[in-house]
Amino acid sequence: MQRLPSHIAIIMDGNGRWAKEKGEDRLYGHLHGVESVRNIVEGAAELGIKYLTLYAFSTENWDRPQNEVSGLMELLVETIHNEVPTLNKNNIKLHVIGDIDMLPDAAKAELKDALNETAGNTGLHLIMALSYSSRWEITEAVKQIATEVKEGNLQPASITQKTVENYLATKDFPDPELMIRTSGEYRVSNFLLYQIAYTELYFTNTLWPDFRKENLYAAILDFQSRERRFGKTGEQVKDREATG
Repeated sequence: MQRLPSHIAIIMDGNGRWAKEKGEDRLYGHLHGVESVRNIVEGAAELGIKYLTLYAFSTENWDRPQNEVSGLMELLVETIHNEVPTLNKNNIKLHVIGDIDMLPDAAKAELKDALNETAGNTGLHLIMALSYSSRWEITEAVKQIATEVKEGNLQPASITQKTVENYLATKDFPDPELMIRTSGEYRVSNFLLYQIAYTELYFTNTLWPDFRKENLYAAILDFQSRERRFGKTGEQVKDREATG
């Protein structure tokens, strides 16, 4: 318990394949994926994980068939509305990152209410990536930095990594220590590209609707078995740990 990652990010993949295996449409898989979200959020909160980021909908997902996108948006509105009491009961604070302006008005309204209603909670920070992509995020950061330079508020020579981080959607959160991707795909799909420079990656064949607390524990145990060197040698890491 002393070696838990403080921030876990998850690419929730496999809803469509799960549904297809059962002879159902993709929305059936997304509906059951909500059960996994509920279970994993509960598991993370029970363990005392401080930050959990879930990749719920990418900017590229807008290109999916219209009926699937519409159904996903309706499911999003319904889920947020239904889950706020549980979030408050478990002291979970909701955050959202992404191009929220692209969401339907009903979804934006539910999100705004949920963010306001959970704003005072002090437990797990649940970060939903909605209409998000890392390339979108970095592009927006560059635009904002360029505007600051143009207006004379920022000198190009003074721009550092910290400057860039302060303009990212995740500026209020630490970088993930562990990223999990379900469904057996081995890619990060435009998710937190800047933030995962030193994140441990964990891939599992389990499809998202089947992913439960036990699968989360397995990923954390795997994480705890790794030596995180951040460019240093193994000996340097051991010396640092020995000296506290």
